[in-house]
Formats: sequence, C-alpha cells, structure tokens
Amino acid sequence: MTDTLLRTESLVKRYGGLLVTDHVSLDIRPGELHAIIGPNGAGKTTLINQLSGELFSNEGKVVFAGKDVTALPIHRRARMGLLRSYQITSIFEGFTVRENAVLAALGAKEHAFRFWRPMLGRDAAVAAADEALRAAGLAARADTPAADLAYGQRRQLELAMALAAQPKFLLLDEPMAGMSVQESGAVVELLKGLKGRYSILLIEHDMDAVFALADRITVLVYGRVMFTGTPDEIRENPEVKAIYLGEESTQECIP
Repeated sequence: MTDTLLRTESLVKRYGGLLVTDHVSLDIRPGELHAIIGPNGAGKTTLINQLSGELFSNEGKVVFAGKDVTALPIHRRARMGLLRSYQITSIFEGFTVRENAVLAALGAKEHAFRFWRPMLGRDAAVAAADEALRAAGLAARADTPAADLAYGQRRQLELAMALAAQPKFLLLDEPMAGMSVQESGAVVELLKGLKGRYSILLIEHDMDAVFALADRITVLVYGRVMFTGTPDEIRENPEVKAIYLGEESTQECIP
C-alpha cells in the first residue's frame, strides 16, 4: 500500500501462556501522528518493542516502507529510519548537548565510528545535529554540558538525538512521563512542529496531549485492538467509553 509507511499484520507476543499482544493489525500513514492508548497492562510498550525490533514476535508481520522487517534486529531497523526515541541511545552527561546529538547522528550510519577522526569534524553529522537541536528547541543550549540540563530538557535532548539520526518514523513511548505541566506543554508544542515532517507513533497517558496531537488513535485493551479512529470518533465511541474509560466520566478522561 503506497499510503502506508508502517503496518503490522496479526502481530502476536506470548510469554508462556500469557498473550500480551493479540493479533494486532495497524496501518500508519506517511506524516501521520498515530497515538495508542489503553489501560495499564494493555500491551502498549510490548507492541512498541515489537515494532522497534527490541522484541521479536511469535506470529505476524511488520512491514516498513514496503519491506518486511519482521526478522530484522533493532539496529537494522534503525538504519532504515525506524527509530525509537529515548531507547536508541543514552545521554552522555560529560558531553555537551551538541556532542550528544552528533554521536546519535554518527551512530545511525554504517561504519560511523572511526575514532581517529574528530567527532565535530564530521560536517554532515554536525549539520544534522544542529538541525535536530533547533527542531527540539535546544539550539540555545548546544554548548551546555548535558549534565546541567533540567529533566524536561533531557527529554528534549533525547528526542533531538532521535531526530539527528534522520528518521523516517519515530516511536515515542510516553515522552511526557514525569514532566511538569509546563514541561509537558513545551513537548506538545515541539511535537506539533514535527507533525507532517515525520510519521510518529505515540504512546502517552496524558489524554490532553493525545487529543491535541493525534490524527488517529488506536485503543488497545488486553493486547487487542478495540477501535481505531479520529479523536472525534474516539470521543463518541460507546465501547471506548464503556471499556476503556470504565466508571470515570467522559469529561474527566477525554478532553
């Protein structure tokens, strides 16, 4: 399908007798921000691990950019442009913000680490890093040691590191976890600026953020897709209200 960048076909992950993802089929379009929501234990993080290649599936298929990547490990998928933010690398606190982003840009390329060449002498990597820092709102902190960043800025740096690797697709697993309201608001605005430039799959518990950002939303319950639709369709779906929202009021749970 030319209008689908990433799709899964009946994806299954089992741990012994426990079925964690239950024949999950998704399609995500180029430039789309697609959110996955669901209660704790719904299988959301397991699914994103299967998509990134961190976990292999027991059954089913993952197709990215028209190629079957089901059997490919995480580093092979990353070099194709399928990147998982916050887990593709770590922040090096002794390096500056720019140096962290440059390392991420180098790490995305085959044969990148030739240590006899100065890291900041790689013009293409530095250009990619600086562009990513601008997109993540950290250009003014480029020369700041990563150790000096506040928590929210560290999360922004982790996103910048993913962007520096020049992805086609970003997998974001709770990017606003642990943030203050102000910090979360800044990340929402950041992600709004990335919409359309990248395809993004977002897992997030902050429903205000999800409904402000998502083009479509998939509701996952007990490892199975219950419903996929636009934010308006999610708001009005009686199954979502009854099963996902439980006894809480719609006003409290859905913006």
